[in-house]
Amino acid sequence: MRGSPSDIPGPYVREVIALCARWQVPAAALTRGLPLTVATLDDPATRVPIEVCAALVERAHRLTREPALALYAGWQMRLSTHGFLGFAAMTAATVGDALALAVRFASTRTTALGLHLEVDRARGRAALVIEERAPLGALREFAILALIVGLWQLGRDLTRTPLAGAAECAFPAPAFVAGVPAVAGLVRFDRPAHRLTFAAGLLDLPIATADPAALALARAQCERELAAIVDAGLPQRVRAAVTARLERGATLPAIARELRMSSRTLKRKLAARATSFTAIVDDVRRQRALLLLDDRALGLGEIAAAVGYTELANFTRAFRRWTGQTPAAYRRAR
Repeated sequence: MRGSPSDIPGPYVREVIALCARWQVPAAALTRGLPLTVATLDDPATRVPIEVCAALVERAHRLTREPALALYAGWQMRLSTHGFLGFAAMTAATVGDALALAVRFASTRTTALGLHLEVDRARGRAALVIEERAPLGALREFAILALIVGLWQLGRDLTRTPLAGAAECAFPAPAFVAGVPAVAGLVRFDRPAHRLTFAAGLLDLPIATADPAALALARAQCERELAAIVDAGLPQRVRAAVTARLERGATLPAIARELRMSSRTLKRKLAARATSFTAIVDDVRRQRALLLLDDRALGLGEIAAAVGYTELANFTRAFRRWTGQTPAAYRRAR
């Protein structure tokens, strides 16, 4: 199973299934009727759509009857679950170096969440901020809490030192939190952002498993994975740029300049994603035309110009190719 960069890596979902075994909930009960299997989740390349993850987590809560499942998921989080990013963090020299790697390569795990580090050495404070970059829907509370607890747990494992600090979440406190003193006293809710706050001096703590040679190998693989993620999202970036420039002229050279690459490179990268610049422009024009034709206050010439055609005849030919009808016939049939 492959998917979008914003989907969730299979190993994370596999960890939730393994966690539920503590409550004697079989994997089959969690995955029944969902488009995934336990076998595919062990493949690091597997990605699971957010809505499927949300359905599985909802089922996990119901079958385990454990409302604090997110906390358990965080407590059992292992570095190996994070793939090569986990190995890179494990072999970094300091906590600060490990967090810098996490910030740079977070999107190799999912583009739905991002990280950035805020450091105020003068005041001796630092914060790791978790950004929501895609709608998480019903998965939001579980994902954020599991990640916050997991990051703290991994920090303790890496340094072999108890770490002081606090956490903040940008949603109301779940009802179960009051019954978990360790969390109730350390996590504040209804805050402006999701973040971990701690003394800036913790950034200088050495990591017990630091290994420069292993770090170089792991970082190189992370760079390759990041490049693949960027390329995977290229058609969407081209589509957004074309949509914005459609009426002004969405030409290949103009879009390539906007994306900071040559026209030849853009064509090659799109071909590697089984699409082309012409196909993307055609689809954007088609969708815009269909939308505008519903507005009977607009003349056909105005619509042609709005989708990037200077001649109505050229627009009519293109529309017939897209739909098998002329624009006028399509509008009459609506």
